Amino acid sequence: MSEKILSNKSNLNVLYEDNHIIIINKRVGDIVQGDKTGDKPLSDVVKDYIKDKYNKLGNVYLGTVHRLDRPTSGLVIFAKTSKVLPRLNKLFVSKNISKTYWAVVKNEPQKAEDTLINWLKKNPKNNKSYAYNKEVADSKKAILHYKAIKKLDNYFLLEINLETGRHHQIRSQLSTMGCPIKGDLKYGFDRSNKDAGIHLHAREIQFIHPVSKKTIHITAPLPKDSVWKACLA
Repeated sequence: MSEKILSNKSNLNVLYEDNHIIIINKRVGDIVQGDKTGDKPLSDVVKDYIKDKYNKLGNVYLGTVHRLDRPTSGLVIFAKTSKVLPRLNKLFVSKNISKTYWAVVKNEPQKAEDTLINWLKKNPKNNKSYAYNKEVADSKKAILHYKAIKKLDNYFLLEINLETGRHHQIRSQLSTMGCPIKGDLKYGFDRSNKDAGIHLHAREIQFIHPVSKKTIHITAPLPKDSVWKACLA
């Protein structure tokens, strides 16, 4: 099978699927892999979908290539074979994959377009990353590029491209520049969203398919709420 498909089986939004990879539009609240909560992860939901769709007997292989934070939404890639997983991992490590995020933030950035460079240090006790303007012990360099693309009634829509992939990088860096993401209490927004999520969405992804060598370019539909709707108006 090599064609694109759309599916909402078991509330699963499949944006692309072939013999090697499957790309999901993750909902707010879904966890990509299992954690201490014991909640069923998206990886298991995708395995169930594959098993049911293709009438597979026994265990289904699925490799997790990257993750999104639980309160965020958008594109997640999984490998359907053990052969393609290291190839996809290599794409991420070598930065031969383009990922674009949309974030709705509280305040207008001082610059309409800029590159943010910080050093992030993770505190495992509160699962939070702190951004510094210079290197500190156990910190990692974090680089992102942003552009303000729309002014809403009460918020601003930013388009973000990551050069590095650090823990809570977008959330921490935007908060540090005075633009916390809507709903993100952990990083300075003043109230939560009704769905306990935040307005950060993995919007687009583009890469060369590691097997077919074709260009894969996928855009993930936004969650259905009034603020995201206003972003498209």
